[in-house]
Amino acid sequence: MAYKTILTVVTDPELIDSTLSHAVSMAAGLDAHLDVLCFGVDRTQTGYYYAGANAIVLQETLTRATGEAKEMAVRAKALLKGADCRWAVDEGVAQLADIGRHVAGRARFCDLAILPKPYGKDRGVELEPVIEGALFEGQVPVLVVPDSVEPKASPERIVLGWNESNEALRAVRAAMPMLIAADTVHVVVIDPPKHGPNRSDPGGQLSQFLARHGVRPEIDVLSKTMPRVSDILMRHVMDVNADMIVMGAYGHSRFREAILGGATRNMLEQAEVSVFMAH
Repeated sequence: MAYKTILTVVTDPELIDSTLSHAVSMAAGLDAHLDVLCFGVDRTQTGYYYAGANAIVLQETLTRATGEAKEMAVRAKALLKGADCRWAVDEGVAQLADIGRHVAGRARFCDLAILPKPYGKDRGVELEPVIEGALFEGQVPVLVVPDSVEPKASPERIVLGWNESNEALRAVRAAMPMLIAADTVHVVVIDPPKHGPNRSDPGGQLSQFLARHGVRPEIDVLSKTMPRVSDILMRHVMDVNADMIVMGAYGHSRFREAILGGATRNMLEQAEVSVFMAH
């Protein structure tokens, strides 16, 4: 598999520069086409306003959202001018409750989506459904990039969170081009089961699978010394100086992760490196 079409979605003018710099760097390194979708977000809550006000409020918010989309598109084209990759910029308006569907419609026909970190100070509520739309309805792997990360065409050291789940295996397959290009891939197994076919060789089958593709894997078996799996993974990322994490996304329902928390949400909240996810 090769990444030949990369999608990035911009909904916040403050995040255009960092998001596009990552997307351009990767698209240029992979000789891929970059599609940029600039969305103005209509946050109108239909039925919330008093009778007769809905149409007025809707028109105002649509006008504002349309203006924001046009401004972001102009900014994106200016940033992409002279970029070392093929690119296209499109713009549109979507309601907050429906933005995931619009993203999914475009994500279905790309190989990878590069999106900004959804959680943190001054982050819009639309960033989370954008990621979920690409992952679930779009069925495309997503690379989430924090603003502070230096753009790279290809990561050099990768931490791969492995728990033998279907989500983790799908992430491995989807990330294979990056895994092959990396100098080192640390396959992290946390508290492997004491009973089962892989108890004596945790991660062994995956390591063999990766090696046959030309990946250079190292198996790191860790104890769960911290309450959250995401904390252990992030600590190991710092220990091995990795620049990307590969992991399966949303092993539990999105509702449960949103209310109770989960490895995916916790990772996206605290990630200081790029996070590659697939579901």
